[in-house]
Amino acid sequence: MNLLSSIKKSFLFTSILLTSFFLVSFYQKNTEEITPAKTKKVLLFSKTNGFRHESITAGIAAIKKLGQENHFLVDATEDSLAINSKNLKQYQAVIFLSASGHVLGEDQKLALQKFIQKGNGFVGIHSATNCEPDWSWYTQMIGGIFEGHPEPQDAKLIIVNHEHPSTKHLPATWERKDEWYNFKYLNPDVNVLIKIDESSYKGGKHGDNHPLAWYHEYDGGRAFYTALGHSPESYNDPLFTQHLLGGITYAMGK
Repeated sequence: MNLLSSIKKSFLFTSILLTSFFLVSFYQKNTEEITPAKTKKVLLFSKTNGFRHESITAGIAAIKKLGQENHFLVDATEDSLAINSKNLKQYQAVIFLSASGHVLGEDQKLALQKFIQKGNGFVGIHSATNCEPDWSWYTQMIGGIFEGHPEPQDAKLIIVNHEHPSTKHLPATWERKDEWYNFKYLNPDVNVLIKIDESSYKGGKHGDNHPLAWYHEYDGGRAFYTALGHSPESYNDPLFTQHLLGGITYAMGK
């Protein structure tokens, strides 16, 4: 082999190496640009220790469907032990779907509290305000304590805030049938989203200021609550499921 041939082969080999390096670098760079951010996850908790809503099954299915359509994962459980600091690290929000009664031990309460304090979110749906009524931290976070309700009936809801993702799609007056909660306590520091017109139904106890959905920043995290969602049919209503999606999106954060 003469010197010229050696130089040519060496040049060719170097060119191949440089081209390969360029292609690998280009692929990695562009893969990083198109790879989506880490998929968000929520823990959907629906344990009851008291009245159990028949709508829970429909609610779980609807929220899982929202997750599939909007690129977040949903883990559903009724195991209180799932609410522990190690397990909660994988989630951006915890959803209490019509949970009721005393369902958490002291360790689980502490884990949920730390979860929120780390900047995560909480969503309460319907009877979640009838859950852990003696735990003041939870009461302030969810925003109220359930007292009672009249029979389900049609009523008019007034959208107070159309800027929030849970309400921006709703008409100014939203007429629907549900189980309309009265509360023995309401946190005055929440941001109200929806009120009910008590003149449009029978059994209200709050007069002109009867909130049914709200949100706020709380103890380092975020909380959203809606009193709607009593019946299984609610979870087939696009207006209501979009309302839930907006609350979940808010709770998960940007």
